[in-house]
Amino acid sequence: MTLKQTPLYPNCVKAKARMVPFAGWEMPIHFSGLVLEHHAVRKSAGLFDISHMGVLFIEGTRVKDALQKLVPTDLYQIGLGEACYTVLLNKSGGIIDDLIIYDLGRNPANNECLMIIINAACNDSDVDWIKKQLNSKEISISDAKEESVLMALQGPQSREYLRKVLGKNCEEPLKKIPRFGHQRLTVGLKNLKEKTSIFIARTGYTGEEGFEILLESNAGKILWEELINEGVTPCGLGARDTLRLEAAMHLYGNDITEETTPFEAGLGWLVHLEMPKQFIGREALEKQSEIGISRKLIGLEIQGRGIGRKGYQIFHEEKAVGQITSGTWSPTLEKAIALAYLPKELAKLGTNVQVKIRDKLHPAMVIKKPFYRSIS
Repeated sequence: MTLKQTPLYPNCVKAKARMVPFAGWEMPIHFSGLVLEHHAVRKSAGLFDISHMGVLFIEGTRVKDALQKLVPTDLYQIGLGEACYTVLLNKSGGIIDDLIIYDLGRNPANNECLMIIINAACNDSDVDWIKKQLNSKEISISDAKEESVLMALQGPQSREYLRKVLGKNCEEPLKKIPRFGHQRLTVGLKNLKEKTSIFIARTGYTGEEGFEILLESNAGKILWEELINEGVTPCGLGARDTLRLEAAMHLYGNDITEETTPFEAGLGWLVHLEMPKQFIGREALEKQSEIGISRKLIGLEIQGRGIGRKGYQIFHEEKAVGQITSGTWSPTLEKAIALAYLPKELAKLGTNVQVKIRDKLHPAMVIKKPFYRSIS
């Protein structure tokens, strides 16, 4: 299969990135090294090419009402310039994908407009699912990204770096964007003759302050280079994974799947059963809310130097009781951490279990999530 390349592929190659296949794309796994990139995001700022992710426009009449049928989160809690994290569900309450929905207000034709960012590996199936469920002539679904660049600037100094590149005129607008807020700005770049429109959202996948930026391809390449020239560290998928795991952020296909529900995954806060609106999976979640869950996604600290990886079995009193969904060595905490599903009775903080790593059992303990929380 021929791998797709993002518009920033040449920039990544120029920066000597190691490229690997990922969800049908050729993506950078690291540039200067995973640990260096990880620490750059925690201490300063790092830049990620996330142009492989899906970005959709959903426009038309009563769009929120239509999309509300697909997600358990009350979409009327957000207004123009705001966004929310939520999940697509199947009839049994299983998670089809996690996504961010942005309220763009009304388009020039005076239709409601929402923008959705979805996972690259789920792009085609998500689009098919949404189209099938909405099935309305009054609603259009289109690719909002096309050949544009989507990048993530993350880290405690991300706003300062962005201000340096975009200029002082953008300082106040950037300050006014709240967490999970977004704004469209017209900006000038040093190496771009004409001003360009960029979409900036104060969201991210690292547990740090940061922004996700969508803009036209040529302008995106220029912005990427200008940020790096200012001192921002280019980062790959390796650091993106260790950063999100420290912050206990879910990875679709690992920690959440169609076989896991929001309640089991610790995402019960996304389920608004109090709203008088129907959505796919509501009946299953109402039932689970009443009877409770039998398993729960927990955080593990593994003692010693052993690192638990996806699929590694967990034992308690010589019985296999679960398996790891995501695991790594934490560069920030300098210890092995993991996410795993365990029976509810073993999910209490302080519970001692064992992880089987290369035919040897390593002691581990259930600890509080997230493993790391930013102080900024």
